Amino acid sequence: MKIFQSVIVMFMVMATFAQELPPIEKYSPDDYLGDNQNWMISQSDNCYIYVANNKGLLEFNGAEWTSYASPNNTILRAVNVIKDRIYTGCYAEFGYWKKNRLGLLEYTSLMPKLDVKMPEDEQVWNIIAYKEWVVFQSNNTIYFYNSETETFKIISSPNTIYKIFQVKNSIYYHVANEGIYGIENGQPKLVINDAIAKTERIINLFESKQGLLVLTRHSGFYKFETGKMQRWEIPADATLNRVNVFSCIQLKDGGFIIGTISDGVLCLGKTGAITNQITQKSGLGNNTVLSLFEDKDYNVWAGLDNGINCINVKSAFKTFFDYEGVLGTVYTTQVFKDFLYIGSNQGLFYRKLNAVNEPFKFIDGTAGQVWDLFNYNDAYLFCGHHLGTFLVHENSVEKISNTLGAWTFKAIPNRQDLLLQGNYNGLFVLEQKNGTWHVRNKIEGFKNSSRYLEINEKNQVWVNHEYKGVFKLTLDDSLSKVLKFDMESSVSPGKNSSLIKYKNNIIYASEKGVFKYDASSKTFKRDVLLSAVIDEDNYVSGKLVVDKNERLWAFSNDNIEYIESDAVSNKPVIYHIPMPAKLRKGVLGFENISFISDNKYVLGTANGYINIDLSKLKTSPNRYIFLNAVTLKNIDEAIIDFPIAQHGALNYKQGIVQFKYSVPVYDKYVDVKYQYILEGFQNKWSQWTETPEVSFENLSFGNYTLKVRAKIGNDLSKNTISYSFLVHRPWYVSNTALVFYIILFLIIILITHKAYKRYYINKFKHEKMQNEQTIMQIKNERLNQDVENKNRELAISTMSIIKKNEVLNSIKKELKKNKNTSNNAALNLIDSNLNDAKDWSFFEQAFNNADKDFLDKIKLIHPDLTPNDLRFCAYLRLNLSSKEMAPLLNISIKSVETKRYRLRKKLGLEHDSGLVTYILNFQ
Repeated sequence: MKIFQSVIVMFMVMATFAQELPPIEKYSPDDYLGDNQNWMISQSDNCYIYVANNKGLLEFNGAEWTSYASPNNTILRAVNVIKDRIYTGCYAEFGYWKKNRLGLLEYTSLMPKLDVKMPEDEQVWNIIAYKEWVVFQSNNTIYFYNSETETFKIISSPNTIYKIFQVKNSIYYHVANEGIYGIENGQPKLVINDAIAKTERIINLFESKQGLLVLTRHSGFYKFETGKMQRWEIPADATLNRVNVFSCIQLKDGGFIIGTISDGVLCLGKTGAITNQITQKSGLGNNTVLSLFEDKDYNVWAGLDNGINCINVKSAFKTFFDYEGVLGTVYTTQVFKDFLYIGSNQGLFYRKLNAVNEPFKFIDGTAGQVWDLFNYNDAYLFCGHHLGTFLVHENSVEKISNTLGAWTFKAIPNRQDLLLQGNYNGLFVLEQKNGTWHVRNKIEGFKNSSRYLEINEKNQVWVNHEYKGVFKLTLDDSLSKVLKFDMESSVSPGKNSSLIKYKNNIIYASEKGVFKYDASSKTFKRDVLLSAVIDEDNYVSGKLVVDKNERLWAFSNDNIEYIESDAVSNKPVIYHIPMPAKLRKGVLGFENISFISDNKYVLGTANGYINIDLSKLKTSPNRYIFLNAVTLKNIDEAIIDFPIAQHGALNYKQGIVQFKYSVPVYDKYVDVKYQYILEGFQNKWSQWTETPEVSFENLSFGNYTLKVRAKIGNDLSKNTISYSFLVHRPWYVSNTALVFYIILFLIIILITHKAYKRYYINKFKHEKMQNEQTIMQIKNERLNQDVENKNRELAISTMSIIKKNEVLNSIKKELKKNKNTSNNAALNLIDSNLNDAKDWSFFEQAFNNADKDFLDKIKLIHPDLTPNDLRFCAYLRLNLSSKEMAPLLNISIKSVETKRYRLRKKLGLEHDSGLVTYILNFQ
């Protein structure tokens, strides 16, 4: 076990060889879908990156790589973007690529315009732009292509042409064993024939004050001035003499980036001093650098023997990445007496503050978790450790407490010799006596973990526990025990919450915001200004840090924020550093940042730290978002491309329409997010997303307009892209279908009209018939009423006759009783009235009105009936009794019965047939 521990200690003592380097974004062949080697890099006006790769041409739009096979399936060696054309060269072929209306590159060969045949095994190695000329350099030939006249001029060499260079408005090229030529008036002229130029491989030429600056492969820089080659003696000479240089560019600020064959990248300042050497061990993708390019944002692109790297050389951030895993996760940092100390889960490390390229060294005896480094009045540096408390003496430590888990330290007001310490199991007091520090006592009455604490002049202590809440303790004057113990009800516990003193105010921060302790009300109240750094939707940690410059730091999901007072108004101002949590890669709730010098800060991460220079944080330049592709995946899984500069048209429910877009930003620590709205489908912007594309499936027919904008860090893109498209109506609502529907509708209307017409005609007929029936019924009722009236009249007439006859008979009987001859005249008069034909005529007329044609019909059926018989039938029709008929007939009742008998015979009625029934039912 001791041997194992010794090995661990020996390993920890080893220096960490990482450096503070600019951020590097690495792209592997799997990322860019190409081959390993990358020979030349260029950039278009819209900031897209183009790379000559073994497999072909690579295009990078900031979000996605696209690979295009070389025209003849050979290695693409050269690329240069000139205006809207991407010129490339490979084996026995050169030409240019141009975007088509679909946003894809199409190749046009320039070989058919070449009047001469290209020599065997020619390979195009370089392309430069010179005025209206595009210059292609191959093994032994330089081809000058006039882009305006589309003609060629050619310069050939019997010896190998190593490389062609452009220095300001002049063109030079290096020929093996001959030297460096310049082109004057269209003709080559030997400019440098020094031995160095003949025997060395010239990597690049640069402008100098009085001539040219020449970089060789093995012997460094030379100046060519007044016709002589002289060595440019610089601090990097020893390194340049040792390495094998393959590529080099001069930066816009005058510095140099040198790519080597096996030693990575060398970064040189203007004076020639090496500022950084970036190798595969320190973060570069590969040690062989085939090509270098500085883009419009001062990033350096390195085309490697295996991959492509983008180095943010002008970034405000420099990273210290612990590739060997020695340093571990950084929990605290502190500058003390010109040393930078790093406390991590592996222990305590240090180095000289300004020796940025020197390795960190492990301090023996500190292996394990370091929680805090506390600089007390620039006189003492305390180390809070899992194993106890240490006092740091430059490169060694003195253990002053064995109590496990020293979280933090706080100065006690008006007591220079005492410190309050928070531990895993409560509070402790450290005391200085005779120049030494020791644990004086544990404060009794409180045993909770005390990671965050603050104390005021009244011996009141606030302790934050993220799971229990904020404790408010009142200590006795001797700081030995708790007199009063309260829980703060004005704030609630919160994950990753913190407690800190800022400008003499006790501050509590959690997901709900930032709260300031109000002494008058003795409660925490929400501070509106400070809460602006805690966005509940963007919350990851409530950890707050106050640095030596009285800046208050906070950490959100998208940003690092800090608050400082304005120099003029002295009002607090919030600044945002757009560095998302996923990129800074710290431990949530244990974020740490400390002041180094000037405007430089060190931010601890899970694999080292990030150096932030606030003076280099500038407003982002105008960024533009571009639409890269509009595609449709139909039901057969086939991909259909649509023009990106025109309105699109899709078939109804044909499949999934996809839009790809991007912002060409290549800063590793700048996050790009996108937001879209599809007008015609939704009425509000989507949530911000990092996905540089959006898809819609089975859209209903109609007109749509997609709008997309981007957020680069905290800044919106300068533009919003817009793409309008139409989803065609389905066949059943097409123009033809609509015409058919209209015709069908008219037919239906016509049929309906006819049906309704027929219906209403029939209804009218039916109603007419009903009306006629009603009228007929009314008429019948009226006729019946008339009949009844006639019958009534007939009955009245009959009754009148009966009454008259009864009266006459009575008078006749009385006259006969007197037997006076003078009564004979009266009797005769009575007899004449009893047999008066006028009475019958009147009766017959009334009877015929009441029962039309009865007498005629029965006469027709029984022609042998006499008028008296007909009269008797009429009385029977009236259903008169024999008693009633006797007076009418002026006969006796017995004679009426006899008359009935005779009439039955004349009518031929059977014995069982009733005479009255027959007469009443006769029709």
